[in-house]
Amino acid sequence: MTTLGAVFRPQLPPERLRSVARAADAAGLEELWLWEDCFLASGVASTSAALAWTERLRVGAGLLPVPLRNVALTAMEAATLHRMFPGRAMLAVGRGVQSWMGQTGARVESPMTLLREYLHALRALLGGERLTVDGRYVRLDDVALDWPPTVPVPVHAGGLGPRTLRLTGEAADGTVLDASVPADGVRRACALVAEGRAAAGRSGPHPVTVYLHVATGPGARERLRAEKERTGNTAPGLGVTGDARAVADAVVELAEAGATAVILQPTSDEPDPEGFVRFAAERVRPLVP
Repeated sequence: MTTLGAVFRPQLPPERLRSVARAADAAGLEELWLWEDCFLASGVASTSAALAWTERLRVGAGLLPVPLRNVALTAMEAATLHRMFPGRAMLAVGRGVQSWMGQTGARVESPMTLLREYLHALRALLGGERLTVDGRYVRLDDVALDWPPTVPVPVHAGGLGPRTLRLTGEAADGTVLDASVPADGVRRACALVAEGRAAAGRSGPHPVTVYLHVATGPGARERLRAEKERTGNTAPGLGVTGDARAVADAVVELAEAGATAVILQPTSDEPDPEGFVRFAAERVRPLVP
């Protein structure tokens, strides 16, 4: 069955998260994803709060930009969330927007090398291993978590380019694609992920999470057009407007292309964020196999 979720956009003030998370939980939404976009809100702090305010909702932090975050700190935060909220916290990392990384003094010469080293170290730490690593960017000296997760913790990674997608297959437990990827792009991405997994000798499930631009209600078409122009994602076929049936059909198209989870992404000026998550759970979910 395709997992359905929604995004809490960081353009909303952090204090709005409580009512949106509770609305999503009460409506039975499966997943709520939070972004760590510079310089808006902390992904980990927001995830922790959303989990504490809810009972069943799975909450994802992603993408966490790895140049900003020491891998041991991310491992500590992820392990803490998983022990406090078993089975409900999700984690996804990425190379970071390079202009933002430059603003913070964290930009690196080889983001791919950093992401590869980071993924291997993070998954090992969360698996309870003790590590000494002397990589180009990741350096650890006899580091192990005192409170590792009690169950395996999947580490997802985001990517768009062929090299990054192959790397997510090689070194991550799942892949996250943003809303700039249409159904054909999802198929290509899944093939590249599979290449990476085959090269690394990995087997078993590898979930693929895909964001989908969605606008509903009055002015939906205009809001979606403006949103795509703001983000530069103006290719035909990206995003969907209309009623629950139209949105469900777009979700199914992405699922048939290989997405295991589709996360509905409202516009940054969505007038009713609580209504949006209820719409996803109560009206779209029943129409998605």
